[in-house]
Amino acid sequence: MAGQPKKDKEDGSFMLKVATFIVDRRNLFFLLFGIALIFSVVSMKWVKVENAMSAYLPDTTETRQGLDLMEEQFITYGTAKVMVTNIPYGEAEKIAEKIENMDAVIMMAFDNTTEHYNNFSALYDITFGYEETDERALEALDEVEALLNGYDIYVSTSMGDASAKQIASEMQIISILVAIVVISVLLFTSETWAEVPVLLLTFCAAALITKGTNFAMGTISFVSNSVTIVLQLALSIDYAVIFCNRYKEEHRTLPVREADIVALSKSIPEISSSSLTTVGGLIAMMFMQFGIGRDMALCLIRAIVLSLLAVFLLMPGLLMLFGNAMDKTKHKSFIPKIPFVGKFAYATKRIMPPLFLVMIIGAYLLSSKCPYVYGYTMLETPVQSDAMLVDEMITESFGDSNMVALIVPAGNYEKEKELLEELDAREEIDYTMGLANTEAMDGYMLTDKLSARNFSELLELDYEVAEVLYMAYAVNDENYAKIVNGLSSYSVPLIDMFMFLYDEVDEGYVTLDDELMDTLEDAHTKMQIALDQLQGTDYSRILVYLNLPEEGEETFAFLDEMHAIAGKYYEGTILIPGEATSQYDLYKTFQRDNTVVNVVSILAVLVVLLFTFMSAGMPVLLIMVIQGVIWINFSVPAIQQKNVFFMSYLIVSSIQMGANIDYAIVISGRFMELKEKMSKKDAIIETMNFAFPTIVTSGSMLALAGIFIGQMSSDGAICGIGQCLGRGTIMSIIIVMFVLPQILLLGEKIIDRTSFAVSIPLKLEKGSGLIMVDGYVRGQLNGTFIGEMHGLIRGDASLFVTTGEMQVKQDSGEDMALLMEKKQEEEKKGREKEEHEKEEPEKEEPEKEVQDKEVQEKEVQDKKNQEKGQKMEQEEGRQ
Repeated sequence: MAGQPKKDKEDGSFMLKVATFIVDRRNLFFLLFGIALIFSVVSMKWVKVENAMSAYLPDTTETRQGLDLMEEQFITYGTAKVMVTNIPYGEAEKIAEKIENMDAVIMMAFDNTTEHYNNFSALYDITFGYEETDERALEALDEVEALLNGYDIYVSTSMGDASAKQIASEMQIISILVAIVVISVLLFTSETWAEVPVLLLTFCAAALITKGTNFAMGTISFVSNSVTIVLQLALSIDYAVIFCNRYKEEHRTLPVREADIVALSKSIPEISSSSLTTVGGLIAMMFMQFGIGRDMALCLIRAIVLSLLAVFLLMPGLLMLFGNAMDKTKHKSFIPKIPFVGKFAYATKRIMPPLFLVMIIGAYLLSSKCPYVYGYTMLETPVQSDAMLVDEMITESFGDSNMVALIVPAGNYEKEKELLEELDAREEIDYTMGLANTEAMDGYMLTDKLSARNFSELLELDYEVAEVLYMAYAVNDENYAKIVNGLSSYSVPLIDMFMFLYDEVDEGYVTLDDELMDTLEDAHTKMQIALDQLQGTDYSRILVYLNLPEEGEETFAFLDEMHAIAGKYYEGTILIPGEATSQYDLYKTFQRDNTVVNVVSILAVLVVLLFTFMSAGMPVLLIMVIQGVIWINFSVPAIQQKNVFFMSYLIVSSIQMGANIDYAIVISGRFMELKEKMSKKDAIIETMNFAFPTIVTSGSMLALAGIFIGQMSSDGAICGIGQCLGRGTIMSIIIVMFVLPQILLLGEKIIDRTSFAVSIPLKLEKGSGLIMVDGYVRGQLNGTFIGEMHGLIRGDASLFVTTGEMQVKQDSGEDMALLMEKKQEEEKKGREKEEHEKEEPEKEEPEKEVQDKEVQEKEVQDKKNQEKGQKMEQEEGRQ
């Protein structure tokens, strides 16, 4: 009954009303979550996944503009490289004939050069008669594989989604392993077995709804689709653990329902505040020019919000369901106390901070030299996909190719020919392919101009027919001067005349014999393919094969030089899309994104910490610690000279700043609270004992999730994120456990002096009857008082409460002295119980000695009370 007035007062608070509503309406929330889960199972099939990294380049980049222009102007046919091993050249030729005679194959490149036959292996470059995105192109490839059944074949193609399927398969295995880790960690850190299903059900519901609501974004990246659920688990499991621990704490004195309500009312602001640092770090990714950053940020922020909703709305009901089971399945905690960490921190408080400062300065200098790359060709992954193995085998036998497309304004074959000749003369270029240097027939190029006589000789066409044909072309071209002045000097590009002749035959204006018709049909097919791929309505496309790697300073510099060369021949838009250009664009966006992500993540977290600690010094210290860990993290690959995908740094640094700083907040907040109640040494020891379970629970999950992703994914971007995140989280745990405590001990005066917390205003509280006063107060009393303002009053009180509290009790009419003695006895027993739990019980004194000691303590206490009362009366008299 003694706590009832306080509870009534809390019931009046808004948060307590919200918590009561949620707990008492739990069946409603069970229904809502059930509907959401059923909907998510269906809606997961609606999610579209984008597998191309280039799709997330900014619209202003050359690659994005070039890809959009190529999609509009040209047709990209489905292609594949098929390598057949362990065959002699004669048999390779027979296979080439069979492939070339297939209906679905429109072009097939194979010869006796080392580019197509080497080390008893043949390489066939096949072009199908369907667009790259057409399912029929994949069916045609299946036919080729069926034709080569029995041979050792290896297929490399950009068609289909084989890589996406492999990534999905890998992530399923990773998710299972992470789930096993989560269950193991929760069992190890739990205090009751039945809390584990509560936590798992809460998270699984949040994860499933997250996956089901991905469709709302329209299309998500393959990176977000792969790692969001795993990262959601690692980032948000803390919220459920915090609420569960708060419930167990309240349940020590309250029944299940009341403990659930009070715990929820206290957890909502606490957990919401904790999540803000993570969200703040993720928001920084939304400022990236590279669109995958925004895509991942939106996916992860939505995942965290849904996790919060699951904890606040679903988990209270689950605690009510499992409450009795949790009571019955309690067990001893497996997490040990770690007083040695606090003692080590106190002993090295003047040593570790300077060492850490030197360390992070060195780490900053090293991390600035981290070898970032912008494509997959220079990355090594612990696991290689089937496609990677095939590409590696083809490269070993036939070398690698680095192709870019040069897009220039169409309509001038002479300029194109001159440009191609200049490009072919450069040592950086292996060869080029455009209409102006593609052979058509008998040594003539597609764009070579032929007169009527040359054309008739080439096709063995009657000269009079050729003249009529050229005259009709001139009329169609509105070139009437050629008709008047004669056709002998009139020449037309070969490809244009072929296409015109084909149209005339098709419309019935010209008739050819069967042999000539077959020649025309075959030539028309090849020329139409060339036109589809190399000439659009407004632009021409030239394929340039470079003798340079896909990325690097030399490659990037030559791309700029190619612009200058093409600019001598053409005015207007000149674009060079390709893998090399894509990586050049990513390199340029990284220079800006790197700065923006770092600044925004630090500012976002700084604002949250400022309002959390009400001190300017604390946020600076915590951010310095985590930013230092980020530099240390990325100095490792710099020392190893191991390439890191640039996106890994941007994403991991944001997640580290937002999520790992929670570990530092747990330690800092607890220490600042305890240092006012005990010595600094005891405070840091108790702080580390308190923080260790939280850090080991959350940190181990995030670290192991990152390690599994980094060691089991074949995708360079996903693998890099996992490796850097796992390594960075382990480093964060080590630093906040063995360096941050020393920084807090050394810098606590700075933190206090930079505090801008508002002083607690005086509370004037009134009451009558039996009143308990516990704290520093000043005011008027009318009644009988026993104690040092940590006692009981029967009468009227009007007091300003500076610290502590004043509570009106239910008056049972007992003697106040007896009430006070009972209160003191209860407090004494509580203290003895605490001391008994901390230390081994000392040998009990004889009963008589204990009684004598209690009498002496009471006499001393009464004397002190009397002296203080006299002092107060004297002071009031002076006033």
